[in-house]
Amino acid sequence: MYEKNPPLTPKKSLPTMYDNSSEHPDEFDPNAPLPAKETLPTMYDLPSEYVGESGLPDEFHIFQPQLLRETFQASNYPKEEILIATDLNIYYDVHHQLWYKRPDWFTVLGVSRGNQQQDLRLSYVIWQEGVSPFMVVELLSPGTEQEDLGQTLREINKPPTKWEVYEQILRIPYYVVFDRYTNILRVFQLVGTRFQEMALSDEKVWLDEIELGLGVWQGSYQDIQGKWLRWYDAQQNWIPTLVELAEQQRAKAERLAARLRELGVNPEDL
Repeated sequence: MYEKNPPLTPKKSLPTMYDNSSEHPDEFDPNAPLPAKETLPTMYDLPSEYVGESGLPDEFHIFQPQLLRETFQASNYPKEEILIATDLNIYYDVHHQLWYKRPDWFTVLGVSRGNQQQDLRLSYVIWQEGVSPFMVVELLSPGTEQEDLGQTLREINKPPTKWEVYEQILRIPYYVVFDRYTNILRVFQLVGTRFQEMALSDEKVWLDEIELGLGVWQGSYQDIQGKWLRWYDAQQNWIPTLVELAEQQRAKAERLAARLRELGVNPEDL
């Protein structure tokens, strides 16, 4: 996806928001300074682990993002152009290159996912990718709830809050928060320059852009009973997980075999 530490050689390019100058002469000047984007750090240069933070995700913060990933099937986007990430740093400010946010789950539409192990991202660097996430999901915890809900103020000389980054810098179309202790789902849509909370119907919300709905589902995932976030289709059917798909296929095969036996055909002879 990106070469590790590629050589910084001058090249002619289209204007971008990161260029040093607004002038773009028709003739390439080999002595001109490189565009700023060519000298900015890539994901290979930036930390991919927690920086100055302690603690690792608990079990819920592991299982819930897995369920969201398994059931996210936006049929109007090719799979190779959908990035789904969990607990991955998003570097968002070219002027403060070490500032980042680390959502519990997010998806980006219209970027190359890659199909080789070396393509897997170490982090998501906005000035390299050029595309902001379509949706961010935060799973509320007592220690982060106020910041996740935009109830904290930015401290002087400190990075902006999550809410400020998602709303005002990245301008993410949909911001989702889910409280595992109260099972309350809240969805905020970017309208103009501000997030506005969306009205839910039966703890569900439909998103036309991806032809998918997100809702609160009561059931067992990873052998754990509870209420979970998962995606549903236009027919209001919960999109099956990999285990559920395998069970459906097995049940279908068993019904077919039973029908063949009723017709006097031994399935094992086929």
